[in-house]
Amino acid sequence: MSKAQETAVYTHGHHESVLRSHTWRTAANSASYLLGSLKPHMQILDVGCGPGTITADLAALVPEGRVTGVDRAPGILEQARATADGRGLTNVDFAVGDVHALDFPDDTFCVVHAHQVLQHVGDPVAALREMRRVTKPGGLIAVRDSDYAAMTWYPASEGMDDWLDLYRRVARANGGEPDAGRRLKSWALRAGLTDITATSSTWTFSTPEERAWWSGLWADRTLASAYAERAAEGGHATPGELRAVSEAWREWGRRDDGWFSVLHGEILCREQA
Repeated sequence: MSKAQETAVYTHGHHESVLRSHTWRTAANSASYLLGSLKPHMQILDVGCGPGTITADLAALVPEGRVTGVDRAPGILEQARATADGRGLTNVDFAVGDVHALDFPDDTFCVVHAHQVLQHVGDPVAALREMRRVTKPGGLIAVRDSDYAAMTWYPASEGMDDWLDLYRRVARANGGEPDAGRRLKSWALRAGLTDITATSSTWTFSTPEERAWWSGLWADRTLASAYAERAAEGGHATPGELRAVSEAWREWGRRDDGWFSVLHGEILCREQA
């Protein structure tokens, strides 16, 4: 019987403004809930690895083990390989893969990790079942996803409210679930996982440098990325509305009292031995 394939469209794409964010991610700022459980010998699968910065960090933390990064986009894997090569890591490899149909035998990995992946897939419960399938008995499934409806900022801005409404509509039209963070535990239970530790953590952007970086990448992403194209082509926003949202981001970034917090849900699930 053939396995399910991805049905959702990846909302962000791989525009420079997207990779500006993705290459900033590290195991420390994006997977801290997992790090205390890692052992030097572990075999790890990093699902949806993107440009490979978290993947490389995980490989450095398991020097006697091995990390495999998979992503649906072949092009981004070249950047991931360059990231690992630049750090001199020899215990990491990359392959094209779909989380709904992972090309690995049952019980292969000690840890299966996915950061900001389930919000973009068509069937997150099926994805978790597939992640569980390739996890060894006693191994860990580690998932972290943001929750857009729980993002909050100061000062209030109608333009930023418009951004949040627009993004959630576009993401859902693409087949994803932008408020995934709050749903992770529920999805894990539906996937048959039982030993689940559910936590949360945040990214916060407040200093002048943080505000400039965060507002700039979203301002650019709103005008020139796959997300911007899908917003316009899907009839979710006119070019003028996209320009207004982009400027709202820049206005927020210029505010000395600007503050933005991104909430993430996290689950750490131990597969029964």
